[in-house]
Amino acid sequence: MHILLTNDDGIFAPGLAALYAQLVKLGKVTVAAPADVRSGAGHSISLQALRFDPVEIVGKFSGYSIEGSPADCIKLAMNELIDPRNPVDLVVSGMNCGANVGINVFYSGTVAGAIEGGFYNLPAIAVSAALDEPLNFEKAAEYALRVIKQILPLPAGQVLNLNIPPLSKGAPKGVLVVPQSTHGFEERYQAEEDEDGQNIYTLTGGLHRDPHAEQPATDVQALFAGYITLTGLRLDLTDPRLNETLREIPIEIKP
Repeated sequence: MHILLTNDDGIFAPGLAALYAQLVKLGKVTVAAPADVRSGAGHSISLQALRFDPVEIVGKFSGYSIEGSPADCIKLAMNELIDPRNPVDLVVSGMNCGANVGINVFYSGTVAGAIEGGFYNLPAIAVSAALDEPLNFEKAAEYALRVIKQILPLPAGQVLNLNIPPLSKGAPKGVLVVPQSTHGFEERYQAEEDEDGQNIYTLTGGLHRDPHAEQPATDVQALFAGYITLTGLRLDLTDPRLNETLREIPIEIKP
């Protein structure tokens, strides 16, 4: 099979190399990744001209370094860089340094890269490893491949979010298919003055709010408990119930 691989930590990120080393066991892998770190880029796209360069990561892989977001990378690869005579069968995005669960799914450039693959009616998987000390990308990628091999083939346009728990605490307890948590974070900003005396603020983040209290189990709680999490994502954000409620409201526009 032909796999298109991207990420949001940049083309030189160790997580990308570790995942590439596993995915080549499934077939040909084309790498199209941001030239620099684009973490938190979400599903942004670039409206200016995109520059790309072929790169060779000695002893690891060759690919395309693109001065854009993960979504840009998938778009450019699908439209210009990949020979249509060798079409893509699967899009994989990752492996991200840090889990993408809960509302992080909306901020994540990693998840956006996978969703962009879904927009091209391709099956796609976002792969992330929870922060750990040390973070063993190679072992995490091995676990990711074990899961990926068992869930293939995927339907066209299906997008999955796969997260590996901290491995320093031991091997994963298993794989749980769980919904995405909608709980936010204990967010904080660090204030300081710049050289002009102007106050500036840096988001320092924080833990998910009370993962133990979530019922039923969600991606946050399951990952915290040591499980590999797998969540199916929808490309359509429509809320059918809300639409039905809105249809019951007699909304009129008088001339």
